[in-house]
Amino acid sequence: MEVLADKLRPQCIDDIIGQKHLVGEDKIIRNLVENNHIVSMILYGKPGIGKTSIACAIANQVDKPYRMLNATINNKQDFDIVIEEAKMNGEMIIIMDEIHRLNKDKQDLLLPYIENGLIILIGMTTSNPYHKINPAIRSRCQIFELKELTIEDIKEGIDKASKYLKDIVIDEDAKNTIARLSSGDLRSAINLLEVSYYATKDKHVTLEVVEKINAKAVFFSDANEDGHYDVLSGLQKSIRGSDVDAALHYLARLITEGDLDSIYRRLSVIAYEDIGLANPAMGPKVMAAIHAAELVGLPEARIPLGTLVVEMALSPKSNSAHTALDEALADIENGTTGNLPEHIKTNSPLYKYPHDFPNAWVKQQYLPDNIKNKKYYKPKNNKYEDNLNKLHNEMKGGK
Repeated sequence: MEVLADKLRPQCIDDIIGQKHLVGEDKIIRNLVENNHIVSMILYGKPGIGKTSIACAIANQVDKPYRMLNATINNKQDFDIVIEEAKMNGEMIIIMDEIHRLNKDKQDLLLPYIENGLIILIGMTTSNPYHKINPAIRSRCQIFELKELTIEDIKEGIDKASKYLKDIVIDEDAKNTIARLSSGDLRSAINLLEVSYYATKDKHVTLEVVEKINAKAVFFSDANEDGHYDVLSGLQKSIRGSDVDAALHYLARLITEGDLDSIYRRLSVIAYEDIGLANPAMGPKVMAAIHAAELVGLPEARIPLGTLVVEMALSPKSNSAHTALDEALADIENGTTGNLPEHIKTNSPLYKYPHDFPNAWVKQQYLPDNIKNKKYYKPKNNKYEDNLNKLHNEMKGGK
């Protein structure tokens, strides 16, 4: 049985919902289609916002033969068959999903035919093409970013879909809720509408019906894609900025996705990158909370994680240690090194052993001559680092 979302697949540019910056009046993709001059392109953006719809609408409207392939699922033989079809037709549009997963063998097969115009490639991906797609493919394509659909765009799609559902009655608050729950994913909204319709005897879609089927937001959360990393970035930046409420919000989104491993990794980084020497106990606390979360699993894992994130957001912050190391690494990369002083080389008789001196400290040079006065570590103004510096100065006899 054909699903409702597929029945709504646009047949021409005018049928596309949203993406007016690309298909609106006098916009680039509309002009390419109306001028019957299609070029190879990559469409990227979140799931359910119209990548496949635009690709199919282009192919239908310019009336050129086209085939749909998946870079992961279809094998090299499938690609060979499509290329032979292209040779017989003189031209072929290939609509390719998950183009960021296209392996080298398939790329090498397609590239000469993209270059000579036999194949017009319309690739689709949820990944950032500038990071994920091979430059050989990327350089031969125009890249277009699709924008997230608005609530009004989603409601327009729901209205169109409702025409395919016989005798449907949908309350306005139910429609608004479906649009809200979709988080900008039109396909998700249409699927929820369809399930709600068939879940009732009288074909009356009410708010109660919708909430019984799906009461939580659908987040864009492919663990390999940009949207997921945006939420992780939001979590880190909120903790770094000491906004406890924003940090809890992004933590809740990540917990809803169920990807605890990404949460663990990111919180471990934050403990040392953003909190650092201002609160060194945070590193072990993160490890303890992760251990507890792993031990109990979801939904209880939210409890140690929530406690941890609140403390991390409220904690004093310092990046002095890792920025100091980054500065030292930059010197190494730039060739600013120099020879070690003779007295700290292995088994040197000139070396002064600090433990033989008061406070386990003695004045001697450790850095190479050419950078002997270099200061990498620049302490931040916080209680722990202030205390460390005080102790350090006392150790040196106040010198």
